[in-house]
Amino acid sequence: MLTSVGSNLERVLKSGRHVVTAELGPPKHSSPHNIIRHTKKLKGYIDAANVTDCQSAVVHMSSISAAFHIMNNGIEPVVQVTCRDRNRIAIQSDLLGAYSMGLKNVLCLSGDHQMFGNHPSAKNVYDIDSIQLIQLTKRMCDEKLFFSGAAIKEFEPKFFIGAVANPFADPFEYQVDRLEKKINAGAEFIQTQCIYDVERFARFMEMCVERGLHERAHILAGVTPLKSSRAAKFMQNRVPGISVPEEIVRRLMKAEDQKAEGISICIEQIKFMKENVKGLAGFHIMAISWEEIIPEIMKGAGIYQCS
Repeated sequence: MLTSVGSNLERVLKSGRHVVTAELGPPKHSSPHNIIRHTKKLKGYIDAANVTDCQSAVVHMSSISAAFHIMNNGIEPVVQVTCRDRNRIAIQSDLLGAYSMGLKNVLCLSGDHQMFGNHPSAKNVYDIDSIQLIQLTKRMCDEKLFFSGAAIKEFEPKFFIGAVANPFADPFEYQVDRLEKKINAGAEFIQTQCIYDVERFARFMEMCVERGLHERAHILAGVTPLKSSRAAKFMQNRVPGISVPEEIVRRLMKAEDQKAEGISICIEQIKFMKENVKGLAGFHIMAISWEEIIPEIMKGAGIYQCS
């Protein structure tokens, strides 16, 4: 049963309207200027903004502090919490601190391995995995218990809890099983890895719908506009768990304006999924270092309806 924590994201998802979330990456320095600027540009377009937690294992401003700046400038944030860098004591401390600041949405995930970032020799933690993080965070909220089982005597947090899914990792069928485990653990909304192979994603969603997973959690399809054929080739060959059809690479290579073509492809993908893929609750737009084109994508795809 979905609990009510009073977040805007929760409210809009439960209303049945298609939701649009986006991703805002904290800066690699201590100034909030750029993230506030992006927030002001997206205000009124999106329903919530993911705040990444040292994405790609590269040092950035903390997701909690960046989320606080975003919230104070008019967009409800979704705080990413990864298992990579913290043990269970630090995770719980951060969750309590986030809630004390008025942050009501969390996205629980494992986190990119440190070997891919700018501190490859750093020690990872992974004291718990993402499914355990979902389950234990849910227990904090519903049962007033710390991860250890000790009681939270008063002022327990109340989060709207999310998780991620990757329809393109192998083995394919296992990804639906893993998603179901996350929903069983307490995930209430799901954001997927970025989608380029829409036909494979449609098969993934068919399996989810067959199991009724779309009725137990709100599933948002992740999309990422490509700036160039070079970026498409990089995603195709260097990023695990992402499937980029060769047709997309060829389209970008032939285009006179590759950025404009990348936007067009993203709009086409959203329209296709909106019309043909059952079980979707909305879209999650990850315009990496290209946040300013999100309104254009939304308008072109016919999903600009933020309340």
